[in-house]
Amino acid sequence: MIKEAKFVISNSNPGNCPKPDRAEIAFIGRSNVGKSSLINAITEQKGLAKTSQKPGKTQLINHFLIDEHWYLVDLPGYGFAKVNKKVKDGWEAMISTYLKKRENLCGVCVLIDSRLPPQQIDLEFILWCATEGVPAVLVFTKADKQSKSKTSQNIQAFIRKLENFVEEAPQYFITSAEKGTGKEELTEFLEELVKEYDSGELNP
Repeated sequence: MIKEAKFVISNSNPGNCPKPDRAEIAFIGRSNVGKSSLINAITEQKGLAKTSQKPGKTQLINHFLIDEHWYLVDLPGYGFAKVNKKVKDGWEAMISTYLKKRENLCGVCVLIDSRLPPQQIDLEFILWCATEGVPAVLVFTKADKQSKSKTSQNIQAFIRKLENFVEEAPQYFITSAEKGTGKEELTEFLEELVKEYDSGELNP
């Protein structure tokens, strides 16, 4: 379990990220998917990542140091944040540069709203990750907002759609920041990734 998490730096230039001398795992998802809430839930720090009802609150690459050992990174959401095209294009260039060039990145959690049918923008982003060799896993959020059967139905529909584009769908987790669902499994997975990176088994 995560014992300590502290904010390190926010910036808009991937070149200014902290020295890539330790494992790093990024969280990304469509605007308003509940990314900041989930980061706060798994680190057990309510105000660590800034949450907002307004989509697009996260506009920078935010680094948090976990247990003095590895970095958790909160990336800007993609999708319908109400910003002008120039700003949006800037975000997208920043995110793709970070994901493709960050040499110590050993995992990317792509957050998907479990209440919705498959969204094209999520499918396209995961396909982009697969094409670019970005190591992604799926994290379905807000599972407390509807019945388990509805969640399961939406997830299976998403996986089926995804399998039209990629050979094999990534591993996935079902979470609720509010109820703590999936928190333990996801945290264990993140810590396992860090262990593999430390042992040299992972070569991002």
